[in-house]
Amino acid sequence: MATEIRMPALSPAMEEGRLARWFVAEGDAVEPGDVIAEIETDKATLEFEAVAAGRLGRILVPEGSEAVKVDTPIALLHADAAVAGTADPNAAPRPAPRRGRGTALAEPGWPAHVHRGPLIVREALRAALFEEMQRDESVFVMGEEIGSAEGPYRVTQGLLDAFGSGRVIDVPVTEAAFSGIGIGAAFAGQRPVVEFMNMSFALQAMDQIVNSAAFTHYMSGGRIACPIVFRGPNGAAGRVGAQHAMCLAAWAAHVPGLKVVYPFAASDAKGLLKAAIRDPDPVIFLENERLYGRAFEVPALDDHLVPLGRARTWREGGDVTLAGYGPAMAAVLEAADTLAAEGIAAEVIDLRSLRPLDVEAVAASVRKTHRCVTVEEGWPQGGIGAYLAAEVTRAAFDWLDAPIGSVTGADVPMPYAETLEELALPRAADVVAAARHACYR
Repeated sequence: MATEIRMPALSPAMEEGRLARWFVAEGDAVEPGDVIAEIETDKATLEFEAVAAGRLGRILVPEGSEAVKVDTPIALLHADAAVAGTADPNAAPRPAPRRGRGTALAEPGWPAHVHRGPLIVREALRAALFEEMQRDESVFVMGEEIGSAEGPYRVTQGLLDAFGSGRVIDVPVTEAAFSGIGIGAAFAGQRPVVEFMNMSFALQAMDQIVNSAAFTHYMSGGRIACPIVFRGPNGAAGRVGAQHAMCLAAWAAHVPGLKVVYPFAASDAKGLLKAAIRDPDPVIFLENERLYGRAFEVPALDDHLVPLGRARTWREGGDVTLAGYGPAMAAVLEAADTLAAEGIAAEVIDLRSLRPLDVEAVAASVRKTHRCVTVEEGWPQGGIGAYLAAEVTRAAFDWLDAPIGSVTGADVPMPYAETLEELALPRAADVVAAARHACYR
C-alpha cells in the first residue's frame, strides 16, 4: 500500500505553487522531518518536510512543474521501507542537494560528557521559542501567518496548539503597525518576538525599530526598556530577487541601542535566541532561509544559552584568521579544509554576534596568525568586515604581516538568475584565494 504525498498549503492564501526541486529520488528512504522538496509560492521559497517514515515510490509531479494546485498528489510514499524503489537503475546519479537535512556537522566547545544530537536550524529556533514561552508567560510571538498556518518557514509550527491565540498572534501585512504594537507591549513589560516574513520587509518598519525601539531607553534617561526581538530570514534565499534578498546585518549593527546577532549553527541559533528573548534591549535576530534545513550537533542541556557579544572559534590554526558570520560560514569552513590540504592552517572564527562585536577574539587570533580575512554576504561598503578590519588593525597592528583581506557579496542588488546569484555570493574559492594572497604576499 502507498500513501499519496500531496501538494501542501504553506499559507492560508496559497492555492497553487511551483514544485521547484526534489531533494529525494524514487526509492529513497525518508524519515519524519526530512526535507524532501522545495516549493515556491508568490511569497517565498519553502522546504517541504516528510511527515511519515517510508520509502519514496513514484514521483507524480516532476521538479520544475508550475502552478501545481494545493492537494494535488505529487508522489507516493510506501510505509514499508523494504519496498523496492522504482528508480531507473541506469539513470545518472542525482547531484547532492544544496539544501536539506544533510550530514550533521560536529561542533567544538562542549564537555565530552554532554550528549549531543543532530538538529536542523528550524527545529532549534522552534525549540528556543517553545522553551522561553514555557518559562516566561510574558513572552509571546506575533507575525504574518505564524499561527494557524504554522509559519511560512515552519519555525512556529505547533506553538499555537501549545500556547493559544493569545500568545501566538497572526497579524495583517502591515510591518510598521505590528512592529509598533510589539514595541508598545515591550514598553509595558511584555517580551514580544516579532517575526518578519522576510527581513527586507523590516525596511517598512525602520521608523518604529530605530526611533521607538532603539532610542527610547536613551531618550527616557534609562527609565523605559524595550525587551523585544525582531527575527526572520535575511539575505539571499535562492532566486527571490533583489527586494527579498538584502542583508540587513550592517544596517542594523550601525544603530546604537540595537543588538544584532546572525547565527550559523543550530546550537547558536537556539542559544542566542533564548538569550535575545531574555535581554533587556531590542535585538535584531537574523536568520537565513538556506540554513533552516541544515543539520548540526546541538548539546542536550536543560537551558542552552549562548551569550550575546561573544564570538566562537570553530577551528584553530596558526597561519591565517578567517572571520565570518551567518551563511557565509559555510564557505569559510569549506575554504579552511581546502587550505589545510595545502598546508595552510586557518583559524576559523564565527562572529555570530555583530553588535556587540567581539573584536578582541579576532584580534587575539591575529596576534597568533599575523594575517586575517573577513568574510560576509553583505555589500562591501560600510560592511561588518570593513569595521572589523579597522578595529583589529588598531588592536593588533604590530602583529599584522599583511593587510587584512576582505571577501563580500558583490556590490550589486541581488540578481534573480540562479547562476548570477551564485556569483554574487562569497564562495569557498574566493576565501581560499584571499587567504593565499595574505599568506604568500
